[in-house]
Amino acid sequence: MRKIIHVDMDCFYAAIEQRDDPHLAGAAVAVGGRAENRGVIATANYEARKFGVHSAMPSGYAKQLCPHLMIVRPNMAKYKEESAKIRKIFKEYTELVEPLSLDEAYLDTSESLQCHGSATWIAQEICSKIFQTTQLTASAGVSTSKFLAKIASDWNKPNGIKVVAPGEELAFLDKLPVKKLHGVGKVMASKLESMDIMTCKELRNVELAVLVKRFGKHGKYLFDLCRGIDERSVSADSTRKSVSVENTFEQDIVEWEECETELMRLVSSLSRRLQSVGDSKDIRKVYVKVKQANFTLHTAESISIGLDVKLLSALLKRLRKQYPEPIRLLGIGVKFPEPSKSGSLKQLAIPF
Repeated sequence: MRKIIHVDMDCFYAAIEQRDDPHLAGAAVAVGGRAENRGVIATANYEARKFGVHSAMPSGYAKQLCPHLMIVRPNMAKYKEESAKIRKIFKEYTELVEPLSLDEAYLDTSESLQCHGSATWIAQEICSKIFQTTQLTASAGVSTSKFLAKIASDWNKPNGIKVVAPGEELAFLDKLPVKKLHGVGKVMASKLESMDIMTCKELRNVELAVLVKRFGKHGKYLFDLCRGIDERSVSADSTRKSVSVENTFEQDIVEWEECETELMRLVSSLSRRLQSVGDSKDIRKVYVKVKQANFTLHTAESISIGLDVKLLSALLKRLRKQYPEPIRLLGIGVKFPEPSKSGSLKQLAIPF
């Protein structure tokens, strides 16, 4: 039995800005680009979320929902500095730390002797140390798998901990909506609802053969998740999986000449970024994404050896042919080979 913790900072960027600027205390705060420059919200605090403001929302629309919203420009250097402090705390308890972003990470504490080996106490102590060190709050989920720990970390937000102990997995999942399952988007959720499947408990009543026939390989994935089965190991390998750049335009672009010009600018930017991270030699795929004026997102990718500009141009042409509407955002990126993962299960010999 493994002991997995998922730690998720509460409104990380916005919380840092509120901590550092007394004028933002008690206000609805978001971090992102300016509304007049067609910026996008990166994160919002809970005061702002009450009005429907959330990440990836256009700043202009966020201001319509919450006219008194205070939008702060991002300061990534400051956020990275705080993230480094937090990761240092994680490493006091285990070397098996898998960062997902600056504000969240998985920890495998199966073999940790800290706090008498109790993952629950480790999570409590970590959250306490984070607050003592940064004056920022974190929420944590504790369970036997990454999937359950991540779901649990969102259970008692903000500044809370949820433990799903061995033997409690199915009871915890019974009332969980299927749309909360990782990988279940609006389309998949709609298909499941058409089968009268709204919760994980209802999903467990469906035979594996039926799910596989309806959803292919994803059917087996759904069959396992609704039972709390997730054998992914916490990987401390910080190998970069992708690098990308994008640009949101002040005015939508339509003509191919404009698209091609912006693509070349992005290629130049991506090339510089690849040089800075030293990852250009192992590229396996390239991709292009466009967000249209109605905010629908489309992507196209292809296997590639290196940063192939002609291939990127061809992918963009394909997207323009399929979706000729005006473009609000254009992005390109590269993907690297997936690192090999290995992990082992350890017999639970001490209290969870």
